[in-house]
Amino acid sequence: MIIASDIELRAGSRLLIEGASFRVNPGDRIGLVGRNGAGKTTLCKVLAGEGLPAAGTVATTGTVGYLPQDPRTGDLSVLATDRILSARGLDEVLAELREAEQGMSSADQRTRDRAVRAYGRLEDRLHVLGGYAAEAEAASIASSLGLPERVLKQPLATLSGGQRRRVELARILFSGSDTLLLDEPTNHLDADSIGWLRDFLRSHQGGLIIISHDVGLLEATVNRVLHLDANRCVIDTYNVGWTAYLAQRETDERRRKRERANAQRQATQLLSQADRMRAKATKARAAQDMERRARRLLAGVEEERRADKVAKLRFPDPAPCGRTPLTATGLSKSYGSLEVFTDVDAAVDRGSRVVVLGLNGAGKTTLLRLLGGMEKPDTGEVRPGHGLKLGYYAQEHETLDAGRTVLENMRSAGPDVPDVALRNVLGSFLFSGDDADKPAAVLSGGEKTRLALATLVLSSANVLLLDEPTNNLDPVSREQVLAALRSYSGAIVLVTHDEGAVAALRPDRVILLPDGIEDAWSEEFSDLVALA
Repeated sequence: MIIASDIELRAGSRLLIEGASFRVNPGDRIGLVGRNGAGKTTLCKVLAGEGLPAAGTVATTGTVGYLPQDPRTGDLSVLATDRILSARGLDEVLAELREAEQGMSSADQRTRDRAVRAYGRLEDRLHVLGGYAAEAEAASIASSLGLPERVLKQPLATLSGGQRRRVELARILFSGSDTLLLDEPTNHLDADSIGWLRDFLRSHQGGLIIISHDVGLLEATVNRVLHLDANRCVIDTYNVGWTAYLAQRETDERRRKRERANAQRQATQLLSQADRMRAKATKARAAQDMERRARRLLAGVEEERRADKVAKLRFPDPAPCGRTPLTATGLSKSYGSLEVFTDVDAAVDRGSRVVVLGLNGAGKTTLLRLLGGMEKPDTGEVRPGHGLKLGYYAQEHETLDAGRTVLENMRSAGPDVPDVALRNVLGSFLFSGDDADKPAAVLSGGEKTRLALATLVLSSANVLLLDEPTNNLDPVSREQVLAALRSYSGAIVLVTHDEGAVAALRPDRVILLPDGIEDAWSEEFSDLVALA
Protein backbone atom coordinates (compact mmCIF):
# COMPACT_ATOMS: atom_id res chain seq x y z
CA MET A 1 0.00 0.00 0.00
CA ILE A 2 1.11 3.56 -0.77
CA ILE A 3 -0.41 6.66 0.86
CA ALA A 4 0.49 10.04 -0.66
CA SER A 5 -0.51 13.10 1.39
CA ASP A 6 -0.50 16.71 0.13
CA ILE A 7 2.24 15.99 -2.40
CA GLU A 8 3.90 18.91 -4.16
CA LEU A 9 6.28 18.26 -7.05
CA ARG A 10 8.51 20.70 -8.89
CA ALA A 11 10.88 20.58 -11.85
CA GLY A 12 13.35 23.27 -10.88
CA SER A 13 11.22 26.34 -10.17
CA ARG A 14 8.26 25.05 -12.21
CA LEU A 15 5.32 23.70 -10.23
CA LEU A 16 4.13 20.31 -11.51
CA ILE A 17 1.68 19.10 -8.86
CA GLU A 18 0.24 20.78 -5.78
CA GLY A 19 -1.70 19.38 -2.82
CA ALA A 20 -2.21 15.89 -4.25
CA SER A 21 -3.44 13.10 -1.95
CA PHE A 22 -4.34 9.53 -2.94
CA ARG A 23 -3.90 5.87 -1.93
CA VAL A 24 -2.78 2.78 -3.81
CA ASN A 25 -4.49 -0.22 -2.22
CA PRO A 26 -4.14 -3.93 -3.00
CA GLY A 27 -6.21 -4.65 -6.10
CA ASP A 28 -5.92 -1.07 -7.42
CA ARG A 29 -4.66 -1.06 -11.00
CA ILE A 30 -4.08 2.61 -11.68
CA GLY A 31 -3.35 4.27 -14.99
CA LEU A 32 -1.19 7.37 -14.40
CA VAL A 33 -1.79 9.62 -17.41
CA GLY A 34 -1.08 13.15 -18.60
CA ARG A 35 0.85 14.91 -21.31
CA ASN A 36 4.65 14.60 -21.64
CA GLY A 37 6.34 16.70 -18.96
CA ALA A 38 3.28 16.80 -16.66
CA GLY A 39 5.22 15.00 -13.91
CA LYS A 40 4.23 11.32 -14.30
CA THR A 41 7.79 9.95 -14.17
CA THR A 42 8.74 12.35 -11.36
CA LEU A 43 5.74 11.22 -9.31
CA CYS A 44 6.56 7.55 -9.95
CA LYS A 45 10.13 8.07 -8.69
CA VAL A 46 8.84 9.75 -5.54
CA LEU A 47 6.36 6.92 -4.88
CA ALA A 48 9.19 4.41 -5.39
CA GLY A 49 11.35 6.20 -2.83
CA GLU A 50 13.92 7.29 -5.41
CA GLY A 51 13.09 10.96 -5.07
CA LEU A 52 11.64 13.38 -2.53
CA PRO A 53 8.60 15.62 -2.98
CA ALA A 54 8.95 19.38 -2.58
CA ALA A 55 6.27 19.07 0.12
CA GLY A 56 4.01 16.39 1.54
CA THR A 57 4.70 12.78 2.51
CA VAL A 58 4.65 9.28 1.03
CA ALA A 59 4.07 6.29 3.33
CA THR A 60 4.65 2.77 2.04
CA THR A 61 3.83 -0.63 3.48
CA GLY A 62 5.02 -3.84 1.85
CA THR A 63 7.52 -4.11 -0.99
CA VAL A 64 7.59 -1.94 -4.11
CA GLY A 65 8.88 -3.01 -7.52
CA TYR A 66 9.79 -0.05 -9.74
CA LEU A 67 10.52 -0.19 -13.48
CA PRO A 68 12.02 3.17 -14.53
CA GLN A 69 11.41 4.44 -18.03
CA ASP A 70 15.13 4.29 -18.75
CA PRO A 71 16.55 1.46 -16.57
CA ARG A 72 20.30 1.34 -16.01
CA THR A 73 22.25 -1.42 -14.31
CA GLY A 74 25.66 -0.97 -12.76
CA ASP A 75 27.45 -4.24 -13.61
CA LEU A 76 27.06 -5.10 -17.30
CA SER A 77 29.13 -8.27 -16.86
CA VAL A 78 26.23 -9.92 -14.96
CA LEU A 79 24.37 -12.62 -16.86
CA ALA A 80 20.81 -11.72 -17.84
CA THR A 81 19.36 -14.65 -15.87
CA ASP A 82 21.28 -13.63 -12.74
CA ARG A 83 19.98 -10.08 -13.09
CA ILE A 84 16.40 -11.38 -13.10
CA LEU A 85 17.01 -13.79 -10.19
CA SER A 86 18.56 -10.97 -8.14
CA ALA A 87 15.04 -9.61 -7.54
CA ARG A 88 14.65 -12.32 -4.87
CA GLY A 89 18.31 -12.74 -3.93
CA LEU A 90 18.50 -16.06 -5.77
CA ASP A 91 21.50 -15.03 -7.86
CA GLU A 92 23.79 -14.87 -4.82
CA VAL A 93 22.59 -18.21 -3.45
CA LEU A 94 23.09 -19.97 -6.77
CA ALA A 95 26.56 -18.44 -7.19
CA GLU A 96 27.52 -19.66 -3.71
CA LEU A 97 26.09 -23.11 -4.48
CA ARG A 98 28.28 -23.33 -7.59
CA GLU A 99 31.27 -22.30 -5.48
CA ALA A 100 30.42 -24.96 -2.86
CA GLU A 101 30.13 -27.59 -5.60
CA GLN A 102 33.65 -26.75 -6.71
CA GLY A 103 34.86 -27.02 -3.11
CA MET A 104 33.25 -30.46 -2.76
CA SER A 105 35.47 -31.75 -5.55
CA SER A 106 38.64 -30.48 -3.85
CA ALA A 107 41.43 -32.92 -2.98
CA ASP A 108 41.67 -31.36 0.48
CA GLN A 109 39.44 -33.13 3.01
CA ARG A 110 38.85 -30.03 5.17
CA THR A 111 37.89 -27.98 2.11
CA ARG A 112 35.44 -30.71 1.07
CA ASP A 113 33.88 -30.84 4.54
CA ARG A 114 33.41 -27.06 4.68
CA ALA A 115 31.91 -27.11 1.20
CA VAL A 116 29.47 -29.90 2.12
CA ARG A 117 28.27 -27.98 5.19
CA ALA A 118 27.96 -24.77 3.17
CA TYR A 119 26.06 -26.60 0.43
CA GLY A 120 23.52 -27.87 2.96
CA ARG A 121 22.93 -24.41 4.41
CA LEU A 122 22.61 -22.90 0.94
CA GLU A 123 20.10 -25.52 -0.20
CA ASP A 124 17.96 -24.70 2.84
CA ARG A 125 18.18 -21.00 1.99
CA LEU A 126 17.35 -21.73 -1.65
CA HIS A 127 14.29 -23.68 -0.54
CA VAL A 128 13.07 -20.71 1.54
CA LEU A 129 13.43 -18.42 -1.50
CA GLY A 130 11.38 -20.72 -3.71
CA GLY A 131 13.98 -23.25 -4.80
CA TYR A 132 14.46 -24.38 -8.35
CA ALA A 133 10.77 -23.76 -9.05
CA ALA A 134 11.54 -20.04 -8.72
CA GLU A 135 14.25 -20.42 -11.36
CA ALA A 136 11.70 -22.01 -13.67
CA GLU A 137 9.23 -19.21 -12.92
CA ALA A 138 11.83 -16.58 -13.82
CA ALA A 139 12.66 -18.39 -17.07
CA SER A 140 8.96 -18.59 -17.93
CA ILE A 141 8.44 -14.85 -17.38
CA ALA A 142 11.54 -14.07 -19.44
CA SER A 143 10.39 -16.32 -22.28
CA SER A 144 6.95 -14.70 -22.28
CA LEU A 145 8.66 -11.32 -22.71
CA GLY A 146 10.64 -12.54 -25.73
CA LEU A 147 13.90 -13.46 -23.97
CA PRO A 148 14.97 -16.96 -25.08
CA GLU A 149 17.33 -19.15 -23.04
CA ARG A 150 20.39 -18.25 -25.13
CA VAL A 151 19.87 -14.55 -24.30
CA LEU A 152 19.51 -15.30 -20.59
CA LYS A 153 22.97 -16.88 -20.60
CA GLN A 154 24.59 -13.75 -22.06
CA PRO A 155 26.13 -10.82 -20.12
CA LEU A 156 24.02 -7.67 -20.13
CA ALA A 157 26.75 -5.84 -22.05
CA THR A 158 26.09 -8.03 -25.11
CA LEU A 159 22.35 -7.35 -25.21
CA SER A 160 20.52 -4.74 -27.22
CA GLY A 161 18.78 -1.85 -25.49
CA GLY A 162 15.42 -3.53 -26.02
CA GLN A 163 16.64 -6.82 -24.57
CA ARG A 164 18.07 -5.10 -21.48
CA ARG A 165 14.78 -3.25 -21.01
CA ARG A 166 12.90 -6.59 -21.09
CA VAL A 167 15.35 -8.13 -18.63
CA GLU A 168 14.53 -5.32 -16.19
CA LEU A 169 10.79 -5.79 -16.73
CA ALA A 170 11.13 -9.55 -16.16
CA ARG A 171 13.10 -8.82 -12.97
CA ILE A 172 10.37 -6.56 -11.57
CA LEU A 173 7.55 -8.97 -12.45
CA PHE A 174 9.51 -11.88 -10.94
CA SER A 175 10.19 -9.92 -7.73
CA GLY A 176 6.74 -10.66 -6.31
CA SER A 177 6.52 -7.11 -4.95
CA ASP A 178 3.29 -6.04 -3.25
CA THR A 179 3.03 -2.88 -5.37
CA LEU A 180 4.33 -2.49 -8.93
CA LEU A 181 5.23 0.90 -10.46
CA LEU A 182 5.76 0.46 -14.20
CA ASP A 183 6.87 3.37 -16.40
CA GLU A 184 6.15 2.59 -20.08
CA PRO A 185 6.42 -1.22 -19.66
CA THR A 186 5.50 -1.99 -23.29
CA ASN A 187 8.51 -0.19 -24.79
CA HIS A 188 10.47 -2.67 -26.94
CA LEU A 189 7.85 -5.43 -26.55
CA ASP A 190 6.38 -7.27 -29.53
CA ALA A 191 2.64 -7.92 -29.89
CA ASP A 192 2.75 -11.39 -28.27
CA SER A 193 4.68 -10.10 -25.24
CA ILE A 194 2.28 -7.18 -24.80
CA GLY A 195 -0.65 -9.61 -24.84
CA TRP A 196 1.01 -11.75 -22.17
CA LEU A 197 1.80 -8.66 -20.06
CA ARG A 198 -1.84 -7.55 -20.14
CA ASP A 199 -2.94 -10.92 -18.75
CA PHE A 200 -0.21 -10.86 -16.08
CA LEU A 201 -1.13 -7.38 -14.86
CA ARG A 202 -4.85 -8.14 -14.90
CA SER A 203 -4.24 -11.01 -12.50
CA HIS A 204 -1.88 -9.08 -10.19
CA GLN A 205 -3.38 -9.07 -6.69
CA GLY A 206 -1.33 -6.21 -5.23
CA GLY A 207 -1.28 -2.52 -6.07
CA LEU A 208 -0.26 -1.36 -9.53
CA ILE A 209 0.51 1.98 -11.18
CA ILE A 210 1.14 2.04 -14.93
CA ILE A 211 2.44 4.94 -16.98
CA SER A 212 1.75 4.05 -20.58
CA HIS A 213 0.67 5.49 -23.89
CA ASP A 214 -0.49 2.03 -24.97
CA VAL A 215 -4.27 2.49 -24.98
CA GLY A 216 -4.87 -1.24 -25.39
CA LEU A 217 -2.89 -1.98 -22.22
CA LEU A 218 -4.80 0.67 -20.26
CA GLU A 219 -8.17 -0.55 -21.50
CA ALA A 220 -7.34 -4.14 -20.56
CA THR A 221 -5.85 -3.59 -17.11
CA VAL A 222 -6.72 -0.42 -15.18
CA ASN A 223 -9.67 0.02 -12.82
CA ARG A 224 -8.70 3.53 -11.64
CA VAL A 225 -7.12 6.54 -13.37
CA LEU A 226 -5.01 9.38 -11.98
CA HIS A 227 -4.86 12.24 -14.48
CA LEU A 228 -2.10 14.83 -14.05
CA ASP A 229 -3.48 18.11 -15.33
CA ALA A 230 -0.41 20.15 -16.31
CA ASN A 231 -2.43 23.35 -16.68
CA ARG A 232 -4.05 23.21 -13.22
CA CYS A 233 -1.13 21.42 -11.43
CA VAL A 234 -3.53 18.94 -9.83
CA ILE A 235 -4.25 15.22 -9.95
CA ASP A 236 -7.83 14.28 -10.85
CA THR A 237 -8.90 10.86 -9.54
CA TYR A 238 -11.32 8.65 -11.46
CA ASN A 239 -12.40 5.42 -9.73
CA VAL A 240 -13.41 3.75 -12.98
CA GLY A 241 -11.79 1.84 -15.83
CA TRP A 242 -10.21 3.42 -18.89
CA THR A 243 -13.23 3.67 -21.19
CA ALA A 244 -15.45 5.06 -18.44
CA TYR A 245 -12.67 7.50 -17.48
CA LEU A 246 -12.58 8.98 -20.99
CA ALA A 247 -16.34 9.50 -20.93
CA GLN A 248 -16.35 10.89 -17.36
CA ARG A 249 -13.51 13.28 -18.09
CA GLU A 250 -15.39 14.78 -21.00
CA THR A 251 -18.49 15.08 -18.79
CA ASP A 252 -16.42 16.86 -16.12
CA GLU A 253 -15.03 19.29 -18.68
CA ARG A 254 -18.51 20.13 -19.96
CA ARG A 255 -19.64 20.69 -16.35
CA ARG A 256 -16.67 22.99 -15.66
CA LYS A 257 -17.43 24.97 -18.81
CA ARG A 258 -21.11 25.32 -17.91
CA GLU A 259 -20.39 26.35 -14.29
CA ARG A 260 -17.76 28.82 -15.45
CA ALA A 261 -20.15 30.38 -17.96
CA ASN A 262 -22.90 30.73 -15.33
CA ALA A 263 -20.50 32.28 -12.81
CA GLN A 264 -19.14 34.64 -15.46
CA ARG A 265 -22.67 35.77 -16.40
CA GLN A 266 -23.65 36.39 -12.76
CA ALA A 267 -20.36 38.18 -12.04
CA THR A 268 -20.84 40.41 -15.08
CA GLN A 269 -24.32 41.37 -13.87
CA LEU A 270 -23.00 42.15 -10.38
CA LEU A 271 -20.15 44.26 -11.73
CA SER A 272 -22.49 46.13 -14.04
CA GLN A 273 -24.82 46.89 -11.15
CA ALA A 274 -21.83 47.92 -8.99
CA ASP A 275 -20.75 50.41 -11.69
CA ARG A 276 -24.21 52.01 -11.69
CA MET A 277 -24.31 52.23 -7.89
CA ARG A 278 -20.80 53.63 -7.61
CA ALA A 279 -22.01 56.95 -9.05
CA LYS A 280 -23.92 57.60 -5.81
CA ALA A 281 -21.80 58.20 -2.73
CA THR A 282 -24.42 56.54 -0.54
CA LYS A 283 -24.14 53.34 -2.57
CA ALA A 284 -20.30 53.11 -2.65
CA ARG A 285 -20.08 50.48 0.10
CA ALA A 286 -22.78 48.35 -1.56
CA ALA A 287 -20.89 48.58 -4.87
CA GLN A 288 -17.71 47.28 -3.19
CA ASP A 289 -19.68 44.39 -1.68
CA MET A 290 -20.99 43.48 -5.13
CA GLU A 291 -17.46 43.52 -6.58
CA ARG A 292 -16.30 41.17 -3.81
CA ARG A 293 -19.23 38.83 -4.50
CA ALA A 294 -18.34 38.81 -8.20
CA ARG A 295 -14.73 37.88 -7.43
CA ARG A 296 -15.87 35.12 -5.05
CA LEU A 297 -18.18 33.72 -7.73
CA LEU A 298 -15.31 33.43 -10.22
CA ALA A 299 -12.90 32.06 -7.62
CA GLY A 300 -15.38 29.39 -6.57
CA VAL A 301 -15.51 27.55 -9.89
CA GLU A 302 -12.82 25.46 -11.52
CA GLU A 303 -11.02 26.77 -14.56
CA GLU A 304 -11.93 25.23 -17.89
CA ARG A 305 -9.33 22.83 -19.17
CA ARG A 306 -7.03 24.64 -21.51
CA ALA A 307 -5.96 22.75 -24.59
CA ASP A 308 -2.54 21.22 -24.11
CA LYS A 309 0.23 22.87 -26.06
CA VAL A 310 1.39 20.86 -29.04
CA ALA A 311 5.02 20.54 -30.06
CA LYS A 312 5.61 21.64 -33.65
CA LEU A 313 7.68 18.59 -34.52
CA ARG A 314 9.40 18.63 -37.88
CA PHE A 315 12.45 17.06 -39.41
CA PRO A 316 15.15 19.21 -41.04
CA ASP A 317 15.13 20.54 -44.57
CA PRO A 318 17.59 18.12 -46.24
CA ALA A 319 20.83 19.38 -47.72
CA PRO A 320 21.47 18.55 -51.42
CA CYS A 321 23.16 15.19 -52.03
CA GLY A 322 23.95 12.65 -54.71
CA ARG A 323 21.70 9.88 -55.96
CA THR A 324 22.85 7.36 -53.33
CA PRO A 325 24.12 9.22 -50.24
CA LEU A 326 24.74 6.08 -48.14
CA THR A 327 25.89 2.57 -49.08
CA ALA A 328 26.90 -0.43 -46.96
CA THR A 329 28.32 -3.75 -48.16
CA GLY A 330 29.15 -7.01 -46.40
CA LEU A 331 28.46 -5.77 -42.87
CA SER A 332 28.83 -8.23 -40.01
CA LYS A 333 28.86 -7.74 -36.27
CA SER A 334 29.53 -9.98 -33.27
CA TYR A 335 29.81 -9.34 -29.54
CA GLY A 336 32.26 -11.88 -28.16
CA SER A 337 31.09 -15.29 -29.37
CA LEU A 338 27.59 -13.95 -30.17
CA GLU A 339 27.06 -13.36 -33.86
CA VAL A 340 24.45 -10.68 -34.50
CA PHE A 341 24.33 -10.71 -38.30
CA THR A 342 26.63 -11.31 -41.29
CA ASP A 343 26.97 -10.07 -44.86
CA VAL A 344 24.36 -7.30 -44.78
CA ASP A 345 24.15 -4.93 -47.76
CA ALA A 346 22.17 -1.67 -47.87
CA ALA A 347 21.83 1.15 -50.39
CA VAL A 348 19.99 4.26 -49.21
CA ASP A 349 18.98 6.36 -52.22
CA ARG A 350 18.09 10.05 -52.07
CA GLY A 351 14.61 10.45 -50.59
CA SER A 352 14.11 6.70 -50.10
CA ARG A 353 12.10 5.12 -47.29
CA VAL A 354 13.58 2.00 -45.68
CA VAL A 355 12.18 -0.06 -42.79
CA VAL A 356 14.43 -2.47 -40.87
CA LEU A 357 12.54 -5.51 -39.55
CA GLY A 358 13.63 -8.41 -37.37
CA LEU A 359 12.86 -10.08 -34.07
CA ASN A 360 14.16 -8.48 -30.89
CA GLY A 361 17.91 -9.07 -30.74
CA ALA A 362 18.24 -9.51 -34.51
CA GLY A 363 20.50 -6.44 -34.67
CA LYS A 364 18.22 -3.62 -35.86
CA THR A 365 19.72 -1.00 -33.53
CA THR A 366 23.21 -2.36 -34.21
CA LEU A 367 22.72 -1.90 -37.96
CA LEU A 368 21.65 1.73 -37.46
CA ARG A 369 24.68 2.37 -35.27
CA LEU A 370 26.98 0.90 -37.95
CA LEU A 371 25.34 3.03 -40.66
CA GLY A 372 25.65 6.09 -38.45
CA GLY A 373 29.33 5.47 -37.62
CA MET A 374 28.70 5.01 -33.88
CA GLU A 375 30.20 1.51 -34.09
CA LYS A 376 32.61 -0.22 -36.44
CA PRO A 377 31.61 -3.39 -38.30
CA ASP A 378 33.68 -6.55 -37.90
CA THR A 379 33.70 -6.92 -41.68
CA GLY A 380 32.41 -4.84 -44.57
CA GLU A 381 32.26 -1.08 -44.93
CA VAL A 382 29.90 1.87 -44.86
CA ARG A 383 30.54 4.35 -47.68
CA PRO A 384 29.24 7.93 -47.63
CA GLY A 385 27.99 9.25 -50.95
CA HIS A 386 28.24 12.78 -52.33
CA GLY A 387 26.87 15.38 -49.91
CA LEU A 388 25.84 12.90 -47.18
CA LYS A 389 24.61 14.53 -43.96
CA LEU A 390 23.44 12.06 -41.34
CA GLY A 391 20.97 12.59 -38.51
CA TYR A 392 20.65 9.84 -35.90
CA TYR A 393 17.88 9.41 -33.34
CA ALA A 394 18.83 6.83 -30.68
CA GLN A 395 16.08 4.94 -28.85
CA GLU A 396 18.02 5.20 -25.56
CA HIS A 397 18.80 8.91 -26.16
CA GLU A 398 22.56 8.27 -26.22
CA THR A 399 23.01 11.33 -28.43
CA LEU A 400 22.05 13.57 -25.50
CA ASP A 401 24.57 14.60 -22.86
CA ALA A 402 22.74 14.03 -19.56
CA GLY A 403 25.22 16.25 -17.71
CA ARG A 404 24.42 19.28 -19.85
CA THR A 405 21.33 21.48 -20.01
CA VAL A 406 18.71 21.43 -22.71
CA LEU A 407 20.18 24.58 -24.31
CA GLU A 408 23.75 23.26 -24.08
CA ASN A 409 22.71 20.10 -25.92
CA MET A 410 21.26 22.28 -28.65
CA ARG A 411 24.48 24.32 -28.82
CA SER A 412 26.43 21.09 -29.36
CA ALA A 413 24.14 20.18 -32.26
CA GLY A 414 24.34 23.67 -33.77
CA PRO A 415 27.53 25.38 -32.58
CA ASP A 416 27.23 28.18 -35.14
CA VAL A 417 23.55 28.89 -34.51
CA PRO A 418 22.79 31.98 -32.35
CA ASP A 419 21.17 31.32 -28.97
CA VAL A 420 18.05 33.23 -30.04
CA ALA A 421 17.51 30.82 -32.93
CA LEU A 422 18.23 27.82 -30.68
CA ARG A 423 15.64 29.02 -28.17
CA ASN A 424 13.12 29.53 -30.98
CA VAL A 425 13.56 25.91 -32.06
CA LEU A 426 13.30 24.75 -28.44
CA GLY A 427 10.13 26.78 -28.00
CA SER A 428 8.50 25.00 -30.92
CA PHE A 429 9.33 21.72 -29.15
CA LEU A 430 7.70 23.02 -25.90
CA PHE A 431 10.93 23.98 -24.10
CA SER A 432 10.32 27.60 -23.17
CA GLY A 433 11.78 29.97 -20.58
CA ASP A 434 13.58 28.20 -17.74
CA ASP A 435 12.99 24.79 -19.35
CA ALA A 436 16.00 25.48 -21.57
CA ASP A 437 18.25 25.55 -18.49
CA LYS A 438 17.12 22.18 -17.08
CA PRO A 439 19.71 19.36 -17.07
CA ALA A 440 18.86 16.72 -19.68
CA ALA A 441 19.18 14.09 -16.93
CA VAL A 442 15.95 15.25 -15.22
CA LEU A 443 13.80 15.18 -18.37
CA SER A 444 11.06 12.60 -18.76
CA GLY A 445 11.31 10.07 -21.57
CA GLY A 446 8.91 12.06 -23.74
CA GLU A 447 10.84 15.28 -23.11
CA LYS A 448 14.13 13.57 -24.02
CA THR A 449 12.49 12.39 -27.23
CA ARG A 450 11.41 15.94 -28.06
CA LEU A 451 14.89 17.31 -27.30
CA ALA A 452 16.61 14.66 -29.41
CA LEU A 453 14.26 15.45 -32.30
CA ALA A 454 14.89 19.19 -31.81
CA THR A 455 18.64 18.65 -32.26
CA LEU A 456 17.90 16.94 -35.59
CA VAL A 457 16.24 20.11 -36.88
CA LEU A 458 19.64 21.84 -36.80
CA SER A 459 21.40 19.08 -38.74
CA SER A 460 20.18 19.69 -42.32
CA ALA A 461 20.43 15.90 -42.56
CA ASN A 462 19.50 14.28 -45.87
CA VAL A 463 19.52 10.77 -44.34
CA LEU A 464 17.77 10.19 -41.01
CA LEU A 465 18.41 7.03 -39.00
CA LEU A 466 15.45 6.76 -36.61
CA ASP A 467 15.37 4.12 -33.86
CA GLU A 468 11.89 3.89 -32.25
CA PRO A 469 11.15 7.65 -32.53
CA THR A 470 7.57 7.33 -31.20
CA ASN A 471 8.48 5.62 -27.90
CA ASN A 472 7.48 7.57 -24.75
CA LEU A 473 5.37 10.11 -26.64
CA ASP A 474 1.84 11.09 -25.67
CA PRO A 475 -0.77 10.59 -28.43
CA VAL A 476 -0.70 14.21 -29.60
CA SER A 477 3.11 14.33 -29.84
CA ARG A 478 3.15 10.94 -31.57
CA GLU A 479 0.79 12.29 -34.25
CA GLN A 480 3.18 15.20 -34.75
CA VAL A 481 6.07 12.78 -35.34
CA LEU A 482 3.98 10.80 -37.82
CA ALA A 483 3.11 14.02 -39.67
CA ALA A 484 6.83 14.91 -39.75
CA LEU A 485 7.62 11.49 -41.23
CA ARG A 486 5.07 12.07 -43.98
CA SER A 487 6.36 15.52 -44.92
CA TYR A 488 10.16 15.00 -44.73
CA SER A 489 11.71 14.88 -48.22
CA GLY A 490 15.06 13.31 -47.31
CA ALA A 491 15.84 9.60 -46.90
CA ILE A 492 14.79 7.71 -43.77
CA VAL A 493 15.93 4.38 -42.35
CA LEU A 494 13.42 3.45 -39.65
CA VAL A 495 13.40 0.88 -36.84
CA THR A 496 10.04 0.69 -35.05
CA HIS A 497 7.38 -1.53 -33.50
CA ASP A 498 4.80 1.18 -34.27
CA GLU A 499 2.57 0.15 -37.17
CA GLY A 500 1.32 3.74 -37.45
CA ALA A 501 4.88 5.00 -37.95
CA VAL A 502 5.43 2.55 -40.82
CA ALA A 503 2.12 3.56 -42.40
CA ALA A 504 3.12 7.24 -42.14
CA LEU A 505 6.55 6.52 -43.66
CA ARG A 506 5.09 4.79 -46.74
CA PRO A 507 8.26 2.69 -47.19
CA ASP A 508 9.62 1.56 -50.52
CA ARG A 509 12.30 -0.85 -49.21
CA VAL A 510 12.69 -3.28 -46.32
CA ILE A 511 15.78 -4.90 -44.78
CA LEU A 512 15.09 -8.18 -42.96
CA LEU A 513 17.49 -9.13 -40.17
CA PRO A 514 19.47 -11.17 -39.24
CA ASP A 515 19.63 -12.53 -42.82
CA GLY A 516 20.19 -9.07 -44.27
CA ILE A 517 17.76 -9.54 -47.14
CA GLU A 518 16.81 -6.26 -48.85
CA ASP A 519 13.55 -6.28 -50.76
CA ALA A 520 10.87 -4.01 -52.17
CA TRP A 521 8.22 -3.15 -49.58
CA SER A 522 4.82 -4.79 -49.84
CA GLU A 523 1.85 -4.80 -47.49
CA GLU A 524 2.66 -8.43 -46.66
CA PHE A 525 5.44 -7.10 -44.42
CA SER A 526 3.00 -4.96 -42.39
CA ASP A 527 2.04 -7.91 -40.20
CA LEU A 528 5.68 -8.29 -39.15
CA VAL A 529 6.04 -4.77 -37.74
CA ALA A 530 4.37 -5.34 -34.36
CA LEU A 531 5.98 -8.78 -34.09
CA ALA A 532 9.49 -7.54 -34.86
